[in-house]
Amino acid sequence: MNLRSAARLDDIAPFHVVELLTRARQLEAEGRDIIHMEVGEPDFPTPPQISAAAIRAIEAGKTLYTQALGLPELRDAIAGFYQARYGVSVPASRIVVTNGASGALNLAFACLADPGSKWLLADPGYPCNRHILRTYEGIPHPIAVGPESNFQPTPEQVKHAWSKTTAGLLVASPANPTGTLLSLQEISALAETCRTLGGHFLVDEIYHGLTYETDAPTACAAGSDIWVINSFSKYFQMTGWRLGWMVVPEPYVRDVEKLAQNLVLCPSTPAQYAALAAFQPDTIALLESSRAAFRQRRDFLAPALEALGFRVTARPEGAFYLYCDCSALCGDSFTLARDLLEQAGVAATPGLDFGSNTPERFIRFAYTTTQSRLAEAVERLGQYFGR
Repeated sequence: MNLRSAARLDDIAPFHVVELLTRARQLEAEGRDIIHMEVGEPDFPTPPQISAAAIRAIEAGKTLYTQALGLPELRDAIAGFYQARYGVSVPASRIVVTNGASGALNLAFACLADPGSKWLLADPGYPCNRHILRTYEGIPHPIAVGPESNFQPTPEQVKHAWSKTTAGLLVASPANPTGTLLSLQEISALAETCRTLGGHFLVDEIYHGLTYETDAPTACAAGSDIWVINSFSKYFQMTGWRLGWMVVPEPYVRDVEKLAQNLVLCPSTPAQYAALAAFQPDTIALLESSRAAFRQRRDFLAPALEALGFRVTARPEGAFYLYCDCSALCGDSFTLARDLLEQAGVAATPGLDFGSNTPERFIRFAYTTTQSRLAEAVERLGQYFGR
């Protein structure tokens, strides 16, 4: 027998930032001081109100399976959050609690992606999205986006890329790696384009709450036929809890429920009880103070990097990343990221992780460490470049 992994694995690349993180940890074990600007994870601890709620649930024995779609009271709380934050009514019956945003995307593509179906995604974009799609035998089709469209796809680009095998479009707002936003008008135009072409429209909103000039509009306001994905990881600072949610168009809720029953049974029960405390006013107040800190970091780091020769080609309105053109400093961002780690002790993510749209020109810095450490990183980078 010719035993081997499934052929789809040939199309699934490693997550290079994780491999860089592994090397960074090795250097730290050898005594090196590494400033971590590579991984998209808030450095603030989970709010104590959330942790306390989890402890209470565990002590009360609330550790059994929940419904596959999630705790009814948590689904109700998420629905209330949409009403309170966005002024949008979303029925709790359409909300599915998931194992993080990644779990939501797994359920969405397991539900929608037929073998060979083509899906449009922005390039650059979060790499795991295309790899999750490929796992379900869908075919990712990148749309090259750049500064001229704020690194977001336009209806014209979608129409040009659409074919008879195209099944849908996935966008992110705020986006990773660029931090750019789509306005409600832009979301509505993309949604209408997908409707006209007969495809699905999915919007990744996991960085909602982490915007700095204005609150990002939710795609839920643009139609009940849009799949909307969110997470407790970023704004709510619960990355390791692995909890998220998805707003599912009503006709597909039962299909998603069947998939959840078979693939995951249910999300983590203690994490779900913990998340009930995420929407409390005192929790939100704490999270808003973290948002203010992220804004201060962005406003410090962006001009500091540009003074070194990097070029921030899209103003990051959300998330916690700066996607910088480094072509004036080097010919290959992967080599630069490796050298910065080894020689300067600064870990950043090369454009290679985010697609095939001139990745050698770009490098991503995450401002997920304290401002004093960011200042030290800038100093180290200045020494590396001889500035």
